[in-house]
Amino acid sequence: MLIKKIRLNNYRNYNELQIEFSEDSNILYGDNAQGKTNILESIYVCCTTKSHQGSKDNEIIKIGENESHIKMYIEKNGLEHVIDMHLKKNKAKGIAINGVPIRKSSELIGMVNVILFSPEDLNIIKNGPAERRRFLDMELCQLDRIYIDNLSRYNKVLSQRNHLLKQIKYDEALKDTVSVWNEQLLRYGEYIIKAREEYIDLIRPIAKDIHYTITGKKEELDISYEPKVTVEEFRKKLEESIDRDISQCVTHYGPHRDDMKFIVGDMDMRTYGSQGQKRTSALSLKLSEIEIVKKRTNDIPILLLDDVLSELDRNRQTYLLKCLSGIQTIITCTGLEEFVNYNTNSSRIYKVVNGTVDSDNNHRNEV
Repeated sequence: MLIKKIRLNNYRNYNELQIEFSEDSNILYGDNAQGKTNILESIYVCCTTKSHQGSKDNEIIKIGENESHIKMYIEKNGLEHVIDMHLKKNKAKGIAINGVPIRKSSELIGMVNVILFSPEDLNIIKNGPAERRRFLDMELCQLDRIYIDNLSRYNKVLSQRNHLLKQIKYDEALKDTVSVWNEQLLRYGEYIIKAREEYIDLIRPIAKDIHYTITGKKEELDISYEPKVTVEEFRKKLEESIDRDISQCVTHYGPHRDDMKFIVGDMDMRTYGSQGQKRTSALSLKLSEIEIVKKRTNDIPILLLDDVLSELDRNRQTYLLKCLSGIQTIITCTGLEEFVNYNTNSSRIYKVVNGTVDSDNNHRNEV
């Protein structure tokens, strides 16, 4: 899997941009707030239909314009493909693959597998359960189209059930209709719980080995899934909590309340881990994604590194850069010193200044 080039029109701070990528490491460097992350975001959006920053489509479109266009050229299994995406204000995005429009955004998922590292990812252990659920959902959505459908339907049912709970306060007769929404919540929620359990089972031994190596064989990491409710007890908990749900107008049980646990020795990293331990655990988690994608898709994912190296100490930098071998990587950074020091193999270097991108041949022989 390779991204050959991408073309942007009215995307964030770019009027027009075309940039070609090497099959090795590609470096985009420049000062902050110049548009480096916008390029990575456009790739991520074109692969997953969503911004890794949580931005809505109308926030991505260049100020003063009504629509934005992304066109990405990829090579997969020796064949070239073109993904064409139009983002429109207050309208659903339009997507075409090789010139043929697709009806659902989910049809695009899995065509290109990308793994994005950002400074925010290093806080996944430090932040709350919502951030860790988001990690699980984003990874599973790229690997399992059925998961996408179940997650989307579950979220819609959850919203409708919560709305009903508010209405019951004013009309108790509506309480009899809660069971209808319970059945749908169970149907979609049970699939989500099982899929997450299986994913954690896959990622646990990989992350453990990576963590053991990064820490110089000093620490062992154990990742486990913490469901708010198991599949077996889901129905019972929904029925038992109905009065509490109505009182507080929220659904207290279901995969929307799940979490992940990270244990080193007998210490819960979420609460007691040092800043360095939390970042190492997060890095181990993210790096293990590479192996999961390889196993599940028989393909090599594309790595997007958004100014991550500056957030890591030398040991973690060394390990991460070693993982880049044989994987197409697109990296943003403020300077090239890290790559000079580590002799990183880079075929393409671009300097980004205020929405313009220029090839920087002056540094090609230094990196």
